[in-house]
Amino acid sequence: MLKLSFALALRNIIRNGRRSLMAVLAIGFGITSLLLAAGFIEWNLRYGRESTIHSQLGHIRLFKPGYLESGQADPFAFLFPLPPEQLARVTSGLPVRTVAPRLFFSGLASHEEATLSFIGEGVDPDLEGDLSRSITIVAGQAMDRGDPKGILLGQGLAANLGVKPGDMIVLVANTAGGRINAVEGTVRGLFATITKAYDDSALRVPIGVAWQLLRVDGAHSYAVLLDRTEETDAVLATLTARFRGQPIEFVPWYRLADFYNKTAELFGRQVGVVRLIIAVIILLSIANSLMMSVLERTGEIGMMMAVGTRRSQILSLFLSEGVLLGLFGGVLGLLAGWLAALVISAIGIPMPAPPGMAFGYTAEILLTWPIAAQGFVLAIVTTLLAGIYPAWKASRKVIVDALRHNR
Repeated sequence: MLKLSFALALRNIIRNGRRSLMAVLAIGFGITSLLLAAGFIEWNLRYGRESTIHSQLGHIRLFKPGYLESGQADPFAFLFPLPPEQLARVTSGLPVRTVAPRLFFSGLASHEEATLSFIGEGVDPDLEGDLSRSITIVAGQAMDRGDPKGILLGQGLAANLGVKPGDMIVLVANTAGGRINAVEGTVRGLFATITKAYDDSALRVPIGVAWQLLRVDGAHSYAVLLDRTEETDAVLATLTARFRGQPIEFVPWYRLADFYNKTAELFGRQVGVVRLIIAVIILLSIANSLMMSVLERTGEIGMMMAVGTRRSQILSLFLSEGVLLGLFGGVLGLLAGWLAALVISAIGIPMPAPPGMAFGYTAEILLTWPIAAQGFVLAIVTTLLAGIYPAWKASRKVIVDALRHNR
């Protein structure tokens, strides 16, 4: 009976071709709009995620336990080295590309008459190629082992200090022993990241310069870079098991990316609103189409019930029409959305610098299987819901009144 219901529903859709076409186009337009909106947000989230990982955090961070809670108050108490045997355990049999040290410190940077506070990172220049590939060098050059005193400044910090590549600056900080120490270095380059606030106060130095300035060894953290971001949770579980009972804490990037997490939450709500609006549009358009069909076919419905068709079969017939309309509209929306995404991505979407970011970029549309599946399911479910009331009205008609309708 279900097969017969869909066969009859298909014939009715073809018979009312103009109305059915408008309904399918309305569904397809809604699904295409949803796919483009969701794909645009997905691309922006992917871009923000990878930029955050490849400019600041890495995929997994190694800390001494308690650093995230108390490290700001007593940073020198949480320094630790990563001996070669432990480094081998981190990388052995896992898709790990780089394990790079991070030594955090703060102090004052001086150039001529200007003096500003900064937050600094001591990094290994040899390991920064992959890990910091999302950092944009806007002037000068990246750090190099051949220039042991070369310093990178955030674009905003450099502007406030009035320095350019080649200028000399003096860094002043408190040592582990509580004394004041200073080192002199050359501005090798200026950088920009996805976060403007970071660029306005940050600088990076070779980790040897940081050791000399602070008179310490080791690092506060080690950044682990993986082959793919999707492997983060699996590698995190493996490393946690390997180092269980040892004084090392493994923290995934998403626990540290506060700005990204808030952005993802905001974008998720926006997609939810768009999905709700499109669902309402589909519900109204399909319900209107099916109600018109019920009114036009009232005499036909009466004849079917008069020859023995059960009310449940009438109900199934109109629900089947709604589902088929959703199926056709969903397929049309997926195809149109896919083609539109390809064209728009090939052209690019110029984006100005959003609040909190340092520069603009060219966005694209990224369609994924989950997005496509959600759009298709939305088309089917909303048309099924839209058909419930018209189908119920059709199945509840009185046979005699329905037969008299067209007289």
